[in-house]
Amino acid sequence: MDFSALVTSFLVTLAMMLAVMVAAWSIQRLARNAGWIDVFWTFGTGSACVIAALWPSEPANPQRQILLACLAAFWSLRLGLYIAHRVRRSAREDIRYAALRNKWGAAFNRRVLAIVVPQAPAGALLAVSVFAAAHASEAPLGWRDIAGAALMLLAIAGEAVADEQMRAFKARAEPNAIMREGLWAWSRHPNYFFEWLGWLAYPTMALQLVEPATYLTLIAPIIMYLVLRYATGVPTVEAAMERSRGDAFRAYQRDVSVFFPTPPKRRS
Repeated sequence: MDFSALVTSFLVTLAMMLAVMVAAWSIQRLARNAGWIDVFWTFGTGSACVIAALWPSEPANPQRQILLACLAAFWSLRLGLYIAHRVRRSAREDIRYAALRNKWGAAFNRRVLAIVVPQAPAGALLAVSVFAAAHASEAPLGWRDIAGAALMLLAIAGEAVADEQMRAFKARAEPNAIMREGLWAWSRHPNYFFEWLGWLAYPTMALQLVEPATYLTLIAPIIMYLVLRYATGVPTVEAAMERSRGDAFRAYQRDVSVFFPTPPKRRS
């Protein structure tokens, strides 16, 4: 792997992501809806991953580069358009940002900047995993590429199903009801689980125990797991849900796995 090309790619995507996230902060301030931050991050990160996949460097198989660029673009478009539609159509701000806005008051826009800016290097680091997978080998496409692509498509489909189940539930349920149906009976955050699962596609395609450079493909699933499980994902959503749903949500927590899906418990 050409590490000079990797570093150059990282610096380019980092600069791009910084510009994207500053724009995201500015837009959410004008719109008074921080949900736009997630839209910008998703499209920005998808673009960074496409750039990393197609970055000219040897060794590389152009077919693998195109495959990885298409997977990254598909992930970004599906998730980004879904979030954009939800933000544009919903009268309420995302529960995570609404809780912070209520907590921080007039200092929200200043303090949320400290959340927005670190998302730029996170997106650029995700693109490093894509670069490593796209430039790990000149070998023809094989079963591992097929398995990785299938895993990514499964993850995208799973996240889309979870999102649609939640959307349909909110459309018919009473306010403050707890979603316990479908995938949400197996995991309290199936959308986050499938989001993380998709990033395992890159080590599936390229990780080789005897090639240390391919270990870079593990960066993406590690970062996404830490962010979703312990940073801005699960903890912020669950804290807000506990405040708004109280004992009903705490009962849901006792019954259903927090992240990795497990069979639903029988309720007496």
